[in-house]
Amino acid sequence: MNVTMREVARQAGVSIATVSRVLNGSGPVGDTTRAHIEQVARSLRYVPNRAARSLSTARTHTLGVVLPDLYGAFYSELLFGLDRAARGLHYHLLVAGAHGGDDELASALQAMNGRVDGLVVMSADISAELLEANLPPALPAVLLGGEARGYGALRVDNEGGAAAMTRHLLGLGHRRIAHVAGAAGNRDAAERLAGFQAAMHEAGLPDGPVVTGDFTESGGYAAMRRLLAEALPGGGPPIDAVFAANDAMALGALQALREAGLRVPEDVALGGFDDVPLGQYLTPPLTSVRVPLDVLGRRAVERLHAAADGAADASDGPEILPTTLVIRGSCGAPVASA
Repeated sequence: MNVTMREVARQAGVSIATVSRVLNGSGPVGDTTRAHIEQVARSLRYVPNRAARSLSTARTHTLGVVLPDLYGAFYSELLFGLDRAARGLHYHLLVAGAHGGDDELASALQAMNGRVDGLVVMSADISAELLEANLPPALPAVLLGGEARGYGALRVDNEGGAAAMTRHLLGLGHRRIAHVAGAAGNRDAAERLAGFQAAMHEAGLPDGPVVTGDFTESGGYAAMRRLLAEALPGGGPPIDAVFAANDAMALGALQALREAGLRVPEDVALGGFDDVPLGQYLTPPLTSVRVPLDVLGRRAVERLHAAADGAADASDGPEILPTTLVIRGSCGAPVASA
């Protein structure tokens, strides 16, 4: 049986109102009385009834997070950043994955209704119409990686980061650079491809070969195998560097290069995007474009918290976060530059 505030008040010899002020932090109570009530509550193993509290305050102290996937280092790091920021502001997270298109995304959004004070949604291609049809108008939402009319947005500088990676490879003397792109129709993939192509054109070079992956290790492996199947019959790869649109595909590409007997970076330089922690422990360590996942999570939670308190509008934005080139051994840069 759950212990109630009434039982805590009876055992402590004080009023229910006094117990409420102590346990909810809602008013002044003397230090001695507070310590006594807290000791009684602990001895009775009192657990706050958050559901009842949310009915009276219209707050759940929970934030919803809807992601396109829950697998992989990128999503793990993003969730870690969101959770750390949420805990700092006394929120819990309710997490859902939406892997199967608009119907599944709509279902995940509907499942959050009435359970959260705000919502973080990662989707590169979400529409305002889908959000409006599945969320109450008063619920603040912040989008990661996409934009929709009337909703806040946080994005990273995909194009600038991809251009910086490509310029770095060009600066090392590489001229035949291939790009392992993300999934067709994905906004992040399109922006990273645009950055790659812009830097190649800036250098007066034609587009390098572009092969499409799907942001997974297996997708990067298969894409690299396709590229090498065209390259190796002529005696050697027509490329001297590969820029993968995320680290997972770079990892798959690295395996395909090794199986083909090619050394990284001596034969083919390699770069990725996202800078997930695993990359620094590969052999060789992976040069990548760092996405500030900790900042992304913190800013999303801060904006929702401000909106829930009425201090700001979560729909302000979009806010573009800068990326950083992280140079390690896989690109062939001198050790002193790493």
